Amino acid sequence: MTPFRRRLLALLTVLSVLLTACGGDDDDGATEDTTEDSEEGEGVRENDEEEAAGDDEPQYGGSITIGLEAETNGWLPGTSQPANAGYSVYSAIYDPLVVRVEDGSIEPYLAESIEPNEDYTRWSFTLREGITFHDGTDLTAEVIKRNWDEYLTAEGANTAGALEGITVEVTGPLTYDYVLEEGDAAFLDTLTTTPGYPFSVEAAEAGGEDAGANPVGTGPFTFGSWTRDGQLVVNRNENYWRTDEAGNQLPYLDSITFRPIPDEDTRLDSVASGDIDVMQTLRQSIVRSARDLVDSGGYNSYEWLGNNGGSGIINTMKPPFDDKRVRQALVLAVDQEQMIEVLGGTGITPPQTQWFTQDSPWYSEAAADAWYDYDPEAAQALLDEYINDPERSDGQAPGTPISFTYDCPPDPSLVELSQAYQAFWQQVGLEVNLDSKEQSAHITAGIGTENDPFLRGDFDVQCWRLGSQADPYSVWSSAFGPVESEVLNVSDWTHPDVTAKLEELRVEGDTDERKRIVEEISLILAEEVPNFWTGGTATAIVAREEVRGILGGVTPSGTPIDGASDAIIRAPYLWLAQ
Repeated sequence: MTPFRRRLLALLTVLSVLLTACGGDDDDGATEDTTEDSEEGEGVRENDEEEAAGDDEPQYGGSITIGLEAETNGWLPGTSQPANAGYSVYSAIYDPLVVRVEDGSIEPYLAESIEPNEDYTRWSFTLREGITFHDGTDLTAEVIKRNWDEYLTAEGANTAGALEGITVEVTGPLTYDYVLEEGDAAFLDTLTTTPGYPFSVEAAEAGGEDAGANPVGTGPFTFGSWTRDGQLVVNRNENYWRTDEAGNQLPYLDSITFRPIPDEDTRLDSVASGDIDVMQTLRQSIVRSARDLVDSGGYNSYEWLGNNGGSGIINTMKPPFDDKRVRQALVLAVDQEQMIEVLGGTGITPPQTQWFTQDSPWYSEAAADAWYDYDPEAAQALLDEYINDPERSDGQAPGTPISFTYDCPPDPSLVELSQAYQAFWQQVGLEVNLDSKEQSAHITAGIGTENDPFLRGDFDVQCWRLGSQADPYSVWSSAFGPVESEVLNVSDWTHPDVTAKLEELRVEGDTDERKRIVEEISLILAEEVPNFWTGGTATAIVAREEVRGILGGVTPSGTPIDGASDAIIRAPYLWLAQ
């Protein structure tokens, strides 16, 4: 993966999920399922649709309205920027080539088979036979190539940079290869986003500049109408290629209406009033309110905890943060449980110790044990050692206090977060100034600008959001890539052992070996602390109890898909008990 491609992939993630919650109350994306709540409501509630809904068989017919957190700019891959809300609509109109399943791995969907070569520079795909787009044209290897060449990598496409160095070679009517300049065992991650959603070339050509307003895919529903910032309607695809596990034709519903309702409270109130049937939320305070709605009866809430967590990034190129003693002290001085409480996550989200939650296949118990418990005395000892070091990296005289600025946007919950961090750090003698920049300025300060060829950010310590469902190589090769390149290394931190292990991970295909390498990197990150954690982030899908199938869905080969992940609503499997 070229540095520019890594940077573009990471930047798209940052822009879609970063400041919907730097801490947790306002979350994305973000890994897997759920943890059972205790008597006091500790943890993400366990999702059990079968128990909540009974043992009814799916029924055909009916229509529902889904409330989304935001509008999307359009629906044509290459120009569309879907984020979580948009991918709920994508699931109705399009089918993906591949899909991430419950255990975090990626399996074929529109593809029938996938075979990489030995060094992962060539990925051979075979498409399923007999699949047609909504306009009656066939899904073929040539369509995939034209999607790639004429739209996804064309000048002006928002996916072009991320796909740099990758070409498509057609080898047969339904077979083709992705050819990479550099081997990448995690390449399939790229196809879980917009580059992996085929669309009709004929329809896109006919639509011209308006193609994004008239999407044509192979999905379970056909596009009906779209009033920007109002509603989008899709109708049942009578010729859909998929059946459920019992052999019944999908989808079940006659139509779905998607409505963007940006205000979180209004969206929840709309479910409660019956104005809409389903909603998504990526905000912990609304997850809590949704629990109250469920307890009142007539509603279900499907919670999910992903890898995407509230965090802080540290500019390790700036003294004194180039010294790991100071970075370790920052973490030891803060009670993460109290930070979670500030953000409204107590009883919903757990403390975070690494880039992966306990439900992720990449989670490491060893890394969790290596992370830091709240210990202000240990923090004070490390700071005293640095402050009194005659060779301290900031060039100050021994005994001079450490002073720095913590930066976070002006959202009320994040202002409280900043003040809480300031109080904890001041208790161990750190002099902390608070700064507050609006989102765009905050992002620019964190990642740097094109005027800085190395993209070193202009900050000391910032709130941020880190983590993803993507393969660890895809995430870390950008997060901790060379600072003298154009990767999105927001902490400006590298380590020779991490660089070497990422190179191993890039070309390692064995799952157990990959887990071993990931754990080794996680342990180095715990020791070196290029970033710290504010806490995990929960998401939820809230629905009237008549709406079923939110947790349903399997791949064509029968592997379960976690329907609640990232609060993305999977349209093919929804049905209405009437």
